[in-house]
Amino acid sequence: MKKVYLLLLALLSMAQVALAQSGGVRGRVLGADTREPLMGATVVLEGTTKGATTNTAGEFAIADVPAGTYNLRISFVGYTFPRQSVTVTEGGTTDIGTISMTITQMMGEEIVVTASRRPEKLTEAPAAISVISSRDLTELPSFNVGELLNKVQGVEVVRSGVAGIGINARGFNNAFNTKMYQLTDGRNSMLPGGTGLPAGLYNTVIKEDIERVEVILGPSSALYGPNAHNGIINTITKDPRRFPGTTVTLGAGNQSVLTARARHAGVINSKFAYKVNAEYTKGKDFEFIDTVYNATLGALPEYDVDFDFNVKRASAALYYSPTAKSDIILDYGIGQGTNIGVTNNGRNQIDGWTFQYLHGRYVSPRVFAQVYNTWNDAGDTYQINARTNNYYTLRALGQSPEVAHEKSKTGAARGELYPNSPAIAFPGFIDKSHRLNAEVQYNNSYAGFDVVTGLSFQRDVAYSRQTYLDDRNGDIILNQYGAVAQVERNITDRLRAVVGARLDRHDNYGNQFSPKAALTLNALAGTFRATYGRAYSAPSIQFQEFYLNNGSLAILGSGAGLTIQNTETGAIRTIPELAPERVQTFEFGYKGTPTEKFYVDLSTWYSKSKDFISPLTGITPIMGKEKVIRKGDEDVTEAASNALNYYLTYLNYGNVNSWGTDLGLNYYLSNNFSVGAKYSYFNSDITDKDNMENDANGDKIVSAAESSLNAPKHRYNFNFTARDLFNNKFFGSVNVRILPEYNFYSGSQVAAKENANKRVAPLLYNYGPLGGFTSVDLSAGYKFSKMITLGASVSNLFDTEQREFVGSPVIGRLFSAELRFDIGGKKSTGEVK
Repeated sequence: MKKVYLLLLALLSMAQVALAQSGGVRGRVLGADTREPLMGATVVLEGTTKGATTNTAGEFAIADVPAGTYNLRISFVGYTFPRQSVTVTEGGTTDIGTISMTITQMMGEEIVVTASRRPEKLTEAPAAISVISSRDLTELPSFNVGELLNKVQGVEVVRSGVAGIGINARGFNNAFNTKMYQLTDGRNSMLPGGTGLPAGLYNTVIKEDIERVEVILGPSSALYGPNAHNGIINTITKDPRRFPGTTVTLGAGNQSVLTARARHAGVINSKFAYKVNAEYTKGKDFEFIDTVYNATLGALPEYDVDFDFNVKRASAALYYSPTAKSDIILDYGIGQGTNIGVTNNGRNQIDGWTFQYLHGRYVSPRVFAQVYNTWNDAGDTYQINARTNNYYTLRALGQSPEVAHEKSKTGAARGELYPNSPAIAFPGFIDKSHRLNAEVQYNNSYAGFDVVTGLSFQRDVAYSRQTYLDDRNGDIILNQYGAVAQVERNITDRLRAVVGARLDRHDNYGNQFSPKAALTLNALAGTFRATYGRAYSAPSIQFQEFYLNNGSLAILGSGAGLTIQNTETGAIRTIPELAPERVQTFEFGYKGTPTEKFYVDLSTWYSKSKDFISPLTGITPIMGKEKVIRKGDEDVTEAASNALNYYLTYLNYGNVNSWGTDLGLNYYLSNNFSVGAKYSYFNSDITDKDNMENDANGDKIVSAAESSLNAPKHRYNFNFTARDLFNNKFFGSVNVRILPEYNFYSGSQVAAKENANKRVAPLLYNYGPLGGFTSVDLSAGYKFSKMITLGASVSNLFDTEQREFVGSPVIGRLFSAELRFDIGGKKSTGEVK
């Protein structure tokens, strides 16, 4: 016992000596532009694991620092500050006073969190990542945030109308693209249940509440799980404690566009803060009437298309800080939209589609935990082509225009219209799906290693009542479980290594392993990176369980495989069950400022995909009387084949390799002017028509649809930006986009050079290739005061004919003007604890 006491005394003495040799650092961080505290800035002593985060008063304190001289590094989104040398003395606290961080003018100075799930400088992130900043958003006089993505390196933006924006990266786009994973404040913001599509027009975030948007290109499943495949778009909203006050924006434009948006955020006390947001936007889309084919009546124009669109959205959040270093956040949002939606099978008249969520988060320096539920309701949405078929069929049966108009939308039972009258199918969608997500993440530093670990769970419940899914036996329920670990370490003061892995358990596809590795080297005033990542894309519930059959066209999910049998001859055609797509990507890149005013962003990559999932693809019918059988199930559909019968499903290719390069250059002429250029190249061996691995549907022919990139090989973008002119009141930009011509195949939608403006299959009409244009956009604004800003923009200045997506109108000139009112609020204050 005496020895134990002596040992304890010795340990206590050693601890006292160590503490006597330690000191501390404290200070306060302000924004040079506002002279207000910057809460949440990261302060690190380089070469150590010591650091802190500023509180609501901008203050920080780092304790137990061994005596010595260090470089103090401070990071905050949108601001920059040079490293500062600081000396810590034994037993003392070095007070460095007040530090003013200046707004960054150079790209690459931004702080991002998406690439590694921790704050880091943009140029040092081990991924191809870009940022749309709050300032970029403020200087965009339009309700449509998607317009800014045209300026993001490597991102493919397609416009299907005034409000419709589709986002893709690295080719192989289609009308139901789920490979760009979208997050909002760490929350999966894709539609729940059957579709798994981006929320698009129905999302819940207004532009004025976005702090920044971080875009990562390439596979990111190791950190974010399934379907973080081609990339991630992470929208980060504003913290009410850092961005208090009221903002109201009123806007108008051609195509009858009117928009009104409002945000209010306030700090109640040191514990509580809140924010509320709302938007109403409406307008009229460019008109375009597509062609619908009927087995009996032939080519028909779409009937009763409504080109009006509107969107309503609102959200509210409550922030509670139980301690100085932790937050509990509860927020709710709802979005509802009405517009025309393009699908693989014609177009949908979307009427009152509603998307909503309830989200709870716990945030601290070491732990992040969240649980949230997401709901979907298709409202009165219906298929335009199905309703068109109904209307003209009813007219052919002798019904009046009034009856045909009504019953084409509601459907009619057999014998309802007159004795023994045929049934008229309901053309609408029912979708009341929902999704539950839960996640916990822990990070810390051990002996120089930065570690991130986490667990996640997702449950999708798809509810369609057989309107587009085969859910005859009740709701389709799909569970996914995940575990992740990532480790980072500085090998030298310039070389850093990152390794990580994720294991997902999928109800239908078992275990999926997603590793990643990266090396970053600080050199030439920037960072070189070499990365490897593996990701997988699990087929969505829609891909697995799709079921639509209108007599002329059948779309069938192939999750369990399909068997097509000719009941007269016995001939059988087998479609294998759909498997997850797996991609491995090798990438090399550099981000930095090799000279003081010149910023370079280079990424070159090579991907190997196994079991590549096709867009919706036609499969050859067996002529005669047919039935289609799902594996282990009863007959799904039965029809007599003829010249108009057409089956569509999702298929796996054997292997598809692709490669590309993205290059961005920015030169800062001064603090007020900059010019930039971006170039992207993309290619793939899928274009090899002699490679029978590309014969996805097994008909012994590699068709044009099976060998299409669905993207241009080359894309170009040039911009000129002016800021802070005329006493810091004027800003403006010019953007030039060059999009070469390319072919696009997606289910029953075709846009190709060959056979342009002709009917190319029993149910397909080809309107010609996409792209092939140069577009010029202008925007400018003037700040009359801190409270009032007027902005205006013109998209497609010269009214160039722009066809950017299948089943969509030609996009003409669009102009808009917005008046923004900013009423500042009081930020909270606090003390270092």
